[in-house]
Amino acid sequence: MDQVHVVRHKVLVEGQQIRRVAREMGIARNTVKRYLERPAPVRVEDGPRPRPVWEKVQARFEALLQESPRWTGGKQRLTAARLHTMLVAEGLSVGLTTVREAMAEWKRSRREVFVPLVYPAGDLAQVDFFEVLVDLAGKRIKAWMFVMRLMHSGRDFAWIYPRQDQVSFLDGHVRAFEHFGCVPQRIAYDNLKAAVTKHLVGSERKLAPLFEALSSHYLFEACFCRPRTGHDKGGVEARGKTIRWQHLVPIPSGDDFNMIRNVLLERLDKAYEAIRFSVDRAASLPLPTYRFDGRRSHAPSVSRRSLVCVEGGVYSVPCSWAGLDVIAHVGAEEVAIVGPSGTVTHPRVRFGARSVDYRHYIRELARKPQAVRQVAAELICDLGPPFDVTWRSLVDAHGPKQAARIFAKILAHVETRGVEAVATTLRAALSQNEPLLLALAPQTERCTIVGDTALPASLRDVEVASTRAAEFDRLLLAGAQ
Repeated sequence: MDQVHVVRHKVLVEGQQIRRVAREMGIARNTVKRYLERPAPVRVEDGPRPRPVWEKVQARFEALLQESPRWTGGKQRLTAARLHTMLVAEGLSVGLTTVREAMAEWKRSRREVFVPLVYPAGDLAQVDFFEVLVDLAGKRIKAWMFVMRLMHSGRDFAWIYPRQDQVSFLDGHVRAFEHFGCVPQRIAYDNLKAAVTKHLVGSERKLAPLFEALSSHYLFEACFCRPRTGHDKGGVEARGKTIRWQHLVPIPSGDDFNMIRNVLLERLDKAYEAIRFSVDRAASLPLPTYRFDGRRSHAPSVSRRSLVCVEGGVYSVPCSWAGLDVIAHVGAEEVAIVGPSGTVTHPRVRFGARSVDYRHYIRELARKPQAVRQVAAELICDLGPPFDVTWRSLVDAHGPKQAARIFAKILAHVETRGVEAVATTLRAALSQNEPLLLALAPQTERCTIVGDTALPASLRDVEVASTRAAEFDRLLLAGAQ
């Protein structure tokens, strides 16, 4: 560039002749003329340069790239170095640099070009699940975060679940719609099993029955991305990563999931722009008049142990239901079991785990003191106070064996009178240091005083002398001597 500047300055500023400048600079006159026409030296080719070596190799190079999907996969990809080795092994003479440049051009020409999209108000939302870590009650566990993002306003909804399944997927939609107060007209998804059961031609999909019922209930259009192209819904993909970095670091902790969820949702609600969301909400679909029930239903039988197995989890029901068929509704966090005398609700447990409420077995435990002793800790935890104090006082006074017998009799009163009534009586008896069974015994009616005129004439003059129990003891001793 310094030479170009000097040549242009001598000719255009100093007014020297081209011939003189060429002679002084030691360059051709044509070169001086070219420098005068263009500030920077540009090489102009009349046509593509011949590449005789590449012309011999090009056909085989492209053929190997076309065949490579049959013998590559995953992370075992075809590199330029390996392709060069294969070409040389076939007797073709070509340089590694040439192969690398050709492969780079081959990839560039086939690279997808992204279209800048426009998101009208109320038109589109994107949904995905993300794996996260939480500290639940002091224990670090893996959980899944459901995220729905409104693409026009950029408002997000996130809810953390202990599992990633269809019930959680549907529950996330219901909670998101209620939180937003509206329903987007279209929602974009991956081809996840919770929503899609079969890929059809093009963008058509066969929907899972429960997901189809959800879309029919809220009247939104379900749109699905192309397989293995996460950038088709890049908005929620990027946002999910950002939420993990900005709102879940340090790793959130809490005694239960609701504590962690509420903190996360509160932080997300502070970040959106209210004006854009109001426009988004006005153009969206309204909420239906009633809530969608996304629970899965089953019809299991109750075993002789009064247990029900639902989706790998085991749950207790009242022992009077043993041997009957019941209806179980599996939600994201709870399992509701409907039987002949009402509904029993349990927290949903993992596959192979059990949720047993020993209050369901009070009728049997009232007749089985040994069983009471065996499950005393769990039973007292389910009954709550003051049964814990009652059990400890009985064990301290009589030992665990006799305490179990007495506690079984207390459970018999619970069966007939109810937990609250017996608990009230036990609190009063414990505070007054009164025998527990005596306090629970049914109260006898007080004797009424009858006047003399109500008695027969032959009994009016009869007097019954009162005495003490000690006198009766002395009488017994005298009879024994």
